[in-house]
Amino acid sequence: MIIIASYNNHLYIVNDKFMLDILIENALIVDGSGNPGYKADVGIENNKIKIFRYKNQNKKSKQKINAEGLILSPGFIDFHAHSGLRILDEPLHEPKIMQGITTELIGVDGNSYAPFKSKNDLNEFIELNSGLDGTIQQDVFWPTVDSYLNAFHKKTAVNIAYLVGNSVLRINTVGWNNKLATKNDIENMQSILRESMEEGAFGLSTGLEYPPGNFADTSELIELSKQAYKLGGIYHTHVRYELGDKFLDPFREAIEIGNKSNVPVHITHLYQSSYSKGGAHKILNLVESSRESGLDITFDSYPYIYGSTRLIIMLPDWTKDGGTKTLKDILSSDEMREKLKKEVSPRALSWDQVWLTYFKLAKNHRYEGLSVAEISRSRNQNPIDTICDILLEEDLQTCYVALGSNGSTIPKFINHPLSMVGSDAVLLGDFPSPRTYGCFPTIISEYVREEKFMSLEFAIRKITSFPAQRLGIRDRGLIKENFKADITLFDLNKIKSKATKDNPKVYAEGIEYVIVNGKIAINKGQHTKSLNGYALKSNY
Repeated sequence: MIIIASYNNHLYIVNDKFMLDILIENALIVDGSGNPGYKADVGIENNKIKIFRYKNQNKKSKQKINAEGLILSPGFIDFHAHSGLRILDEPLHEPKIMQGITTELIGVDGNSYAPFKSKNDLNEFIELNSGLDGTIQQDVFWPTVDSYLNAFHKKTAVNIAYLVGNSVLRINTVGWNNKLATKNDIENMQSILRESMEEGAFGLSTGLEYPPGNFADTSELIELSKQAYKLGGIYHTHVRYELGDKFLDPFREAIEIGNKSNVPVHITHLYQSSYSKGGAHKILNLVESSRESGLDITFDSYPYIYGSTRLIIMLPDWTKDGGTKTLKDILSSDEMREKLKKEVSPRALSWDQVWLTYFKLAKNHRYEGLSVAEISRSRNQNPIDTICDILLEEDLQTCYVALGSNGSTIPKFINHPLSMVGSDAVLLGDFPSPRTYGCFPTIISEYVREEKFMSLEFAIRKITSFPAQRLGIRDRGLIKENFKADITLFDLNKIKSKATKDNPKVYAEGIEYVIVNGKIAINKGQHTKSLNGYALKSNY
C-alpha cells in the first residue's frame, strides 16, 4: 500500500511497509537552531533523523517512545572534556551521558595523547597529567591521531572530537625542557599538526599553565596557529593566567595569536576569578571588541564556582622543567622544599579551601575530600611538605578542587551570545567538582526554568548547534532531516542536578532518553550499556 501525504505544497510518498528503527511520538521539538519549539514525531532510520509533521497511523517502527510531556533536542555537546583516558577504561561514561551529553571535545588544555613518537614519552606525559586526566589500565601507544581515534570508535557511550595539544608537539620536537623552539622545531611541529588534522583532529589546543606546553612563547603559538588555520581548524586555549597584569593580558595574548594567524580563537572556561583585579564586564568587553574588529572569537563557561585540576599546578614551572624525573627529584629534596615554601601559595584564599581527591593508596583514602590544611594538621606538617609527600606517594596523580569563579558574575558569561558550555569535568576521585555530574542539567534547570536568564531555545542552541558549528561538524547539532541521530529527551519540569560539593557523584534527574548514533543509550533514565559513540573526524 502506498500513502501520499501533502506538506508545504509538496507530495511525499510513503510505503507503509517502511520500517523505522525508532519512532519518537508526541515530543516538543527544540531543534537547536534557536527557533521556537514545535510538535512533531521523529523517526530514526540507519542513524538518520526523519521528521513527521503529520500524523500517520501507518508508520512502522521496531521501537516506539511516547515522549508526551518531554522536550526533544539534539544531543548535548561538551566543549571542554577531560575524558581522553578515563573513558577508555570506563566506556559507559555515566557521569556525562546521564547529563544528556552525546559528544565531547577532548585533547583540551594543550594536553593530548597522540601522536607520540616515543612510548616512554607517552607514559611520562600520562603520569605528569594524571592529576587532571587520570591514568589508564591498558598498555597503550598512539603514534598517530588515527590510531588514537580508533580506540574510541564504537567502543564508548558518547562521540568524541579531538584537538591536538601543543604539549605533545613540543615533546616530539623540543623535548621536556623550558627553551625556545628553533625554526626547525617549529617546522616539525607544524608538520605533525598538519598530519594530525589530516587524520581528523579539529584544531590546536593550548594550556598555558601546563608544562611543557606553556614553555611555548607567543610567536611559536602564532606559527602553529597559522598551520591550524590553513586546514580550517580552531585555536582552543586555556590562557596564560600569570601573564602581565594577570587580568586582561592573558586574553590579549590569545587575541594577538588570532589576529596574527587568522585562526578562529576559542577561549575555554572564561570567567571572572574570585580574586580578579577587575570586573567581568572588562573581560567581556575585550572579547566583544576583538570580534567587532574582525576576529572570529568565541568562548565556553561552566555554571559552577568550583574549579579543579592537577595538584602539581601549584608548583612553579621550574619544578617541571625537564619532566617528571626533575619534578620528583625536587619534591624529594629538603633544600628544594624550603625554596618551595617561600614561593608556593594556594590558588585559593587559603589551604583550607583546597580540597584533595583521587588517591590510589589505601592509606591515603582517608584524605579524600579533605583540605590541604586539614591533612597537614593531621600529619603535623607544613602544607608544602604535605603536598610534596602526597605527590611522591601517589605518583603525581592527586587532584584538587577549589573555589575559582566569582559566582555573582557567572551568569554574565553563561548568558553571553558568544558562549558555549564546557564542563571542564575532571573524572577523578571520590570528591570531584560537582560540575562533573551536573553541568548541563544545571544550565537548563537554573538558567532556563528557575531563574529565566535565557529561553529554552537559546540554551539548547548554546549546547548543541553552536558548538557543532564551531567545530565544523556538518551533520550533528540540529534536529533536521537526515542529520545524525544524536538526541536527548528530558522533562523540563524535572531536570535538575543533584550533585553538590560534599556529595558530588550523583546523577542528574529528568534526562529520560539519550540516543547516540541511532541507538538508545539512556532508556527511561537508565543506562542500556550501549557503546555506539563515534570518533568524529574533521571535514577539512
